[in-house]
Amino acid sequence: MFKKLFANNGEKAEMSFFDHLEDLRWHIVRSFVAIIVVSIFGFIYTKEILDNVIFGPTNATFPSYILLCKISHLVGMGDKLCITPVPIIFQNHLLVGQVMLQFKLAFIIGIVVAFPYIFWEFWSFIKPALKERELRGARGVIFWVSFQFFLGIAFSYFLMAPFTINFLAGYTITDKAVNQFFIDDYFGLMSQIVLGMGILFELPILIFFLTKIGFITPAFLRTYRRHAIVVILVLAAVITPPDVVDQLIVFTPLYLLYEISIYVSKRALKGMEDKENEPEVEEWS
Repeated sequence: MFKKLFANNGEKAEMSFFDHLEDLRWHIVRSFVAIIVVSIFGFIYTKEILDNVIFGPTNATFPSYILLCKISHLVGMGDKLCITPVPIIFQNHLLVGQVMLQFKLAFIIGIVVAFPYIFWEFWSFIKPALKERELRGARGVIFWVSFQFFLGIAFSYFLMAPFTINFLAGYTITDKAVNQFFIDDYFGLMSQIVLGMGILFELPILIFFLTKIGFITPAFLRTYRRHAIVVILVLAAVITPPDVVDQLIVFTPLYLLYEISIYVSKRALKGMEDKENEPEVEEWS
């Protein structure tokens, strides 16, 4: 199987099944080392990262709050977009809670920061399996995958996370219950939102490869555009307060992402059709 997979590379084609496994093992080991190295810095600067980054959306000085308020006044909307964060005092309910939080924070920081290198290792392993034309079509893949990942993280951190946290923290159904939150729950929610959107923003690239293997077509994406819009609207309604302006802030980038995916799929399909229409060149032995 591996011989066939790497048949396009002479050196790789001569490798046995176990040689390929050994090669894969070293790619994984190097990726893990990169995560550990970055995690060490995350472990050392845990307090600074927690106070200024992880707990950022709970501070009134968070950049998104300041910018949205300025935009609100600039376009004549008054304080419509101004957000006052809900005061939150976190609790730790486990004896080893803060110790484990420090390790989890360091590990996630390691994954996020080392992501471009991790993907480069992954790409280095599968690259020999690709043909020359496929390699030309995948130029800049490391940059674009990394760019989309960090774009998703930035979008979720500066827009989605503040709305979600303030909505959930301020949501009450009775005056007899006081909202109090465990620090672990907050960190888990932040991690899910940020990493989840970082992965979701890889949609155009995923669509590109799914189109290449014939699993998805632009026609399929256009046919189910209405369904996608409904899903995105529901998602925007769930993660933001019941306010049209706030929901549009979340809906618009997600919908644009879907439209970009259709365009990417169209270009990928056109490239495949152009290659099929190219005249075959007879090879002489």
